[in-house]
Amino acid sequence: MKTFSAKPAEIEKKWILVDAEGVVLGRLASIIATRLRGKHKATFTPHMDMGDNVIVINAEKVQITGKKREENFYWHTGHPGGIKSRTKQQILDGAHPERVVLQAVKRMLPGNRLSRQQMTNLRIYAGAEHPHEAQSPDVLDVKSMNKKNTRS
Repeated sequence: MKTFSAKPAEIEKKWILVDAEGVVLGRLASIIATRLRGKHKATFTPHMDMGDNVIVINAEKVQITGKKREENFYWHTGHPGGIKSRTKQQILDGAHPERVVLQAVKRMLPGNRLSRQQMTNLRIYAGAEHPHEAQSPDVLDVKSMNKKNTRS
């Protein structure tokens, strides 16, 4: 039995549309991260960009369970004393609510060059409209995959 290793010419990428309205953030991010890496495919090769292109709409309507809305996102500006923080609720209410989903997915991928390349296949939109209708994306219904994916 030989180990299969995909070549760049053999990789087939699809477009997937995910509606984030009412879906729990962590469960949504783990499903998106799996699709971006390509682990759902039988031909998965760890060192190749095998994943699909994922479009996420309604990112501002994502659900967060428990007291996680009051937890902070921290980042550093690079200057002395430059640590910054905002709660997830402040980010969702702000100008760029899609950044909550972006950071959740980014932190579920390994921290290497390949994952940064795979993150370019992710497009997140706060509202219901997106400019990728020409790619005719397949709809992935995350809500119906598991009853725990939605918050009751």
